[in-house]
Amino acid sequence: MASGLTGYRRANGRVGIRNHVIILAVDDLSNAAVEGIGRLVPAALAIPHAYGRLQFGEDLELTFRTLIGTGANPNVAAVVVVGIEPSWTDRVADGIALTGKPVVRLSIERHGDLSIIAEGARRAAQLVQDASEIMRVPVERHEVMMSIKCGESDTTSGLGACPTTSQAVDRTVAAMGTVLFGETTELTGGEHLIAQRCIDDDVRARFQAFFDDYMQTIESQGVDLLGSQPTQGNIRGGLSTIEEKAMGNIAKTGTVPVVDALEPAVAPTRQGLNFMDTSSAAAECITLMAAAGAVIHLFPTGQGNIIGHPIEPVIKLTANPLTAATMAEHVDLDVSGLLTKEYGLVEAGDRLMELIDRTINGRLTAAEAIGHQEFVITKLYRSA
Repeated sequence: MASGLTGYRRANGRVGIRNHVIILAVDDLSNAAVEGIGRLVPAALAIPHAYGRLQFGEDLELTFRTLIGTGANPNVAAVVVVGIEPSWTDRVADGIALTGKPVVRLSIERHGDLSIIAEGARRAAQLVQDASEIMRVPVERHEVMMSIKCGESDTTSGLGACPTTSQAVDRTVAAMGTVLFGETTELTGGEHLIAQRCIDDDVRARFQAFFDDYMQTIESQGVDLLGSQPTQGNIRGGLSTIEEKAMGNIAKTGTVPVVDALEPAVAPTRQGLNFMDTSSAAAECITLMAAAGAVIHLFPTGQGNIIGHPIEPVIKLTANPLTAATMAEHVDLDVSGLLTKEYGLVEAGDRLMELIDRTINGRLTAAEAIGHQEFVITKLYRSA
C-alpha cells in the first residue's frame, strides 16, 4: 500500500483511525455506574446518555442500532457495556461482539452500582492495556468511511467551507471510498437536486419518502420552523430562509451520484455517497453516522459550531475570517482565503485533504484536544 495512511484494522477487517476503549450505558439508569468506571479508569471513555427505558417500537430499535453501532464502530477497540438489567445489556453486547472485538457485559440488578463499578473498572483497565498494544498498519483511503454535516451556517458556508468539503467528498468517492450525508430538513427547497442525483428510481423513491415523511411530521404539529430552521445563528449570518440554507448544505455533497438512502444508524453497503435520514441537530446527526460506521467527520461552519464526538473525530473548517479569529480553538482549517481570492477551490481542497490525512494518521482535532464529546441519541416519539 502506497497511500501513506495508517489505521487500526479490526478483527472483521474494518479500519478505524482511533483506538478507544469505551464504557457504554445501555440506559439512563446506568449512567452513574458508567461514569464511576470512567473516573477510575480515565484512559477509557465513558459514554452516558439520556434514554433507554420504556421506549418501544421503532424508537427502541433505533436506540439499539445506535448503541450497537457505536460499540461496533472501527474507532473502538473494546467495550464495557453496562445496563440496569441483563436482557437489554446482552442484546447490545451481543450485537457489538459480532465484530470480534472484546466486549464485557455488566448488569446492575442484584449487584448494585458499587459492585459493578469495581468489576467494570478492573475489566476496563485490562482492556485499555490490551488495546495499547494494538499497532497501526498501512491502510487505503477507501477503507476510511467519512461522514459530513454543516452547522451554524452563514453566507460564507455556501461560498467557501461547504464547496471545500465537496472537494473531499468527490476525491474520496473517486478513490472508491464511502461518504455519508443527511440533515433531511436542511434539504428543504433543494430536495429535488438530491433526488436528481440518486442512482436509480428505487433510491430516489426511498430518499423522497424519507423527506416527505419528515415534512409531514413537522406540518402535523402546526408549527413554523423559523428560528429552528434556519436557526438564529443562521439568520444572524445572513441566511433568511431554509431554501438559502439548503443550497449551502447541498454544496458540500459534491457532484457524485447518491447511491443509497438509509434509515438512521444503518451501515451503508454501497460504495459512494450515501444519504441517511437524520435530524439536522449536530450531535444527533454525527452520533447516528458514527453508529453506521463512519470514522472521520467533516464539519463546515460559518458562525462557529463547537461540536465534537466521543469516538468519531470531527474536523471543523470555516471560510469566515471572524470565526477563524475569535473561535480559533474550535477551528481545524481556515479557508477564508477562498473568499479573498488568495487561492482557488482546488487548493482549498488540497489543504483539507492534507488535514484529513494527518487526522487519519493520529493528529487530534480541535474538538478532541479540548474535550468536546457530544453524544446524543435520536428519539422518535414519547416513551410508554
